[in-house]
Amino acid sequence: MIPLFPEITPYESGMLPVSSLHSLYYEQAGNPQGAPILYLHGGPGGGLSPLSARFYDPEFYRIVLFDQRGSGKSTPHAELRDNTTWALVEDIEKLRQKLGIERWLVFGGSWGSTLALTYAICHPDRVKGLILRGIFMARQSELNWLYQDGASHVYPDGWEAFSGFIPTDERDDLVTAYYRRLTGEDEQMRLKAAAAWSRWEEYASRLLVNLEDIDKEVDPVTLLPVARIETHYFVNKGFFEHENWLLEGARRINHIPTRIIQGRYDMVCPATTAWELKKAMPDADLRIVPDGGHSVRDEGIGSGLIAATEDFKTLA
Repeated sequence: MIPLFPEITPYESGMLPVSSLHSLYYEQAGNPQGAPILYLHGGPGGGLSPLSARFYDPEFYRIVLFDQRGSGKSTPHAELRDNTTWALVEDIEKLRQKLGIERWLVFGGSWGSTLALTYAICHPDRVKGLILRGIFMARQSELNWLYQDGASHVYPDGWEAFSGFIPTDERDDLVTAYYRRLTGEDEQMRLKAAAAWSRWEEYASRLLVNLEDIDKEVDPVTLLPVARIETHYFVNKGFFEHENWLLEGARRINHIPTRIIQGRYDMVCPATTAWELKKAMPDADLRIVPDGGHSVRDEGIGSGLIAATEDFKTLA
């Protein structure tokens, strides 16, 4: 069992307008006078979940959480316009300023690790430390692994349904093919594409695949925004100037205390990416979980994250 902290009710929640179009839903939980820690959810487009606030001691930490543009309770829902990595970085700064926080710890996994690294590179003076899981840098090789040729060899059963949803003549670029359908005018096609996309991601995210659990998780109406926003970011390669932008930038933030929790058998964000980040940030503490996959529900991953937030109390 993962030693999660108890569920807590936010002591504050609200909406923060960040542009003429977008407003962000945010919450604060835990100790209002505590050490601030920011949670960045995955996806992109994943939004907050009941687990999001349970990796930190609520008596010690001031826990800040928000739904990124188009995600969760943020508005407009599933909106792709003005939705880029750089906009999200500036949203984080606007939230920090609104809450009167000088510096904070930043916690993120999967896409959340991408955004955490980007924010730290852009605003290193605002980051006390980084706690990262399942490193993702939005490079073509990483997208190919999950959505073209890689994880397909581990989950051929799940892959057959995912790739088979797309006509043969479009299968050389499945991300773009799904993006067309997820952003098209046909509502039923959008929902069917969201279901197929999300089912494949659930397959790859689990260390032990249970089809009944996957069926419970895959609700195309709920997951349509996630699939839309993910493909929007992926066809744009994360909006980075070049695909090694994060890796090169990471060398400039080696001084920021960093803990990386990486599952050995993470099939969404393979360990090679975390290994490359460690080489760019030699002072980072990389901990590979020998029996871990991608999900925070894996005991070794969840426990490793909680151990990190406990250890990082010394930085607060």
